[in-house]
Amino acid sequence: MQSIGRPLFLALLAAGLMSVPAEAADPEPFRIGVCYDLSKAYTFATPQVSQAALDLADLVNLKGGIDGAPVKVIVRDHGNEPQRGVECYEQLKREGVFVFDTLSTPVSMAILPRAMKDQRILMQSLVGRGDAVDGTVFKWVYPVGPTYWGQAANDIAYIKQLHDGNLSGVKVGFVYFDYPFGQEPIEILKTLSEKEGFELILYPVPLPGNDQAGVWSKVRRDKPDHIISWMLAGAHVVAAKEMKRNGIPIEKYISVNWLNEVDIANIGAEAAKGIKRGTNVVGGQNVALYKEIMAEIYDKGKGNGPVEKTRDVLYNTGLAMYSIVFEAARKAVAIHGHPITAESYKAGLEKIENYDASGLMAPITVTADDHGGGGRTRIEMWDGKTWVPQTDWLASYQNIVWQVVKASSSRFKGN
Repeated sequence: MQSIGRPLFLALLAAGLMSVPAEAADPEPFRIGVCYDLSKAYTFATPQVSQAALDLADLVNLKGGIDGAPVKVIVRDHGNEPQRGVECYEQLKREGVFVFDTLSTPVSMAILPRAMKDQRILMQSLVGRGDAVDGTVFKWVYPVGPTYWGQAANDIAYIKQLHDGNLSGVKVGFVYFDYPFGQEPIEILKTLSEKEGFELILYPVPLPGNDQAGVWSKVRRDKPDHIISWMLAGAHVVAAKEMKRNGIPIEKYISVNWLNEVDIANIGAEAAKGIKRGTNVVGGQNVALYKEIMAEIYDKGKGNGPVEKTRDVLYNTGLAMYSIVFEAARKAVAIHGHPITAESYKAGLEKIENYDASGLMAPITVTADDHGGGGRTRIEMWDGKTWVPQTDWLASYQNIVWQVVKASSSRFKGN
């Protein structure tokens, strides 16, 4: 073919009569819409998680992005208000974003029907509908990690281990915020109580959890053998003080995953000795990915927030959540190449197998049927200085959990 001069080439290109080969163009950025509550109810967690997301994005970009595509984490505040969350979703959707995360159950519930209709990806780790793990119904929703149902079931499995496999006659108290987040495990706990023969005693706590005196007086009278707690932030501190006042050993307390190092400091490192929590991430700084971020980002003065915020299990939770987000993008490119689309990203998510981000979290395997990844957690105990695992990664009573999942998802009217 006869060559043409540069001026003519540029004129033809501008007129749309010639095109640059696709392989010569840089891939489009891969963008994630992080619509979080940065100002109201969830500020005990969202700063650490969003900081981890931004730090991990920077590390990914330092390594060349997703096969050449830079990643961009777009953080917006919704104040835990569903309408503001919907506005964040709609605005970012118009800007071409197709992967979203809210870290808020009310906001996730509001966005979910839209994401399903629009065929956008809604990540929903640790929040939202427990039945959204059912990928046959919630095709575009990915609550990767343990649901509260699965986490509560694993707590019962741990208690069963402590009683040599026999829970007959054992008393289990459930102390919980008396609104949907706290109420969510009740159905699973009642089902397991019937199956295993333990007595379940419910202790609702009115929001915001500052007044628990009556609850713990009743706990003292009932004398449960173990206490599972579904509360947040400062409510754990109040609970610890009330337990001490009532002479209840803190060793009985098993928290939902939302118990962090700030709470331990506020309880007192020594006073908290023996307290337990369920978790799907490894706490502390002896984690390969954490060390890499310190070396490549913070040691060079490029962190996305105070380094103190990184010394918290909720920062590690953010690293785990967004490691999954970026791993799915890598899988999408490996399967379908660039550009990453909602459809190829969905396929990438469903190719994640036995992934633990180099030991950061419980291994997950996501499939078209199971969008949760397996539901593994473990129990850790505070020994006065650090968290010590009490179990291996558990995924117990999965048949019962999935019976409840299927019963609930079958009632979803948005599919």
